[in-house]
Amino acid sequence: MGTFIGHVYPGLFLILYGLYQSVVVSKAVIFKDSLPDPSCHPRKKGRWARLWKICHGGVLKMVIGSILIVYEIHCIKGGLILMNRLLPPTFMYPKEWQHLTMFILLTLNGCVDVMSKNLLPQRCVLLEKGSLALTFYVLLLLLTSHVQDSTGIEFQIHCLLILLVFLLMLVLTVELWTPDTFHLLLIETFLFLMMGSWLIQAGFILYKPVTGYPWQDDDISDIMFITTFFCWHVMINALCLLGIYGISSLWHRCYRPSLKLMGSKGAPYHKDTVGPLYKLLQEVEQSESEGQALLLSESSS
Repeated sequence: MGTFIGHVYPGLFLILYGLYQSVVVSKAVIFKDSLPDPSCHPRKKGRWARLWKICHGGVLKMVIGSILIVYEIHCIKGGLILMNRLLPPTFMYPKEWQHLTMFILLTLNGCVDVMSKNLLPQRCVLLEKGSLALTFYVLLLLLTSHVQDSTGIEFQIHCLLILLVFLLMLVLTVELWTPDTFHLLLIETFLFLMMGSWLIQAGFILYKPVTGYPWQDDDISDIMFITTFFCWHVMINALCLLGIYGISSLWHRCYRPSLKLMGSKGAPYHKDTVGPLYKLLQEVEQSESEGQALLLSESSS
């Protein structure tokens, strides 16, 4: 990840994931319904029906994570070794091993998503949210030690990235108790977009400056403009979310008016709170409704 491509590729993945989530959340907000499960398409029938039921987001995390793992290993000439053969032995490539750990976490998180949505008898939302929150807890720990030897421009860039990871970690932690709250999902989507765009910006600042000249660590104006660029990313991503919501609203009102009458006939986004108590409450409500219907029939007779 200590290269231009190592920053741009993860950034592109986070941006695409954020854009996809923004469309899903915008659709749920427009219909004023619970968040649909994008991995389930009950209308698809035929031989391709099983492919539509696969957790595409989880598979994408696994594929991207595996590609980044291979890329990180092959970037080191002579192989990514853990310790040298000197006496006393010392650890080698600390930052590269931290990058590798981040990519392994992404791959494992994709495996958990696929297992929850396609292998378990019932989807476990708590498992998915918990795995994602744990991933960002570990990512925050890695980033805080990642900047120990950084100075100037690189330190300022990583501090702003740590801020995004910390905020996203807080949002994901709260979502463990309220997994389908639209406000939290919107903030989560915005932070994913911010992480993606800022990683791409960091790649250009550190490795391919637009001016062709490297940024100066001892120039206070360069360090101040890092924060200015970050604020511009905040405004651009917020406008991007607003634009996606506006386009989705216009599309569903003008070109897909029949979807308004359908509501949430698609696959619902189930919480992991369906237990014995919930089933007991359903049975009590059903018995009460049957009793009311029986009393109405006797009074009418």
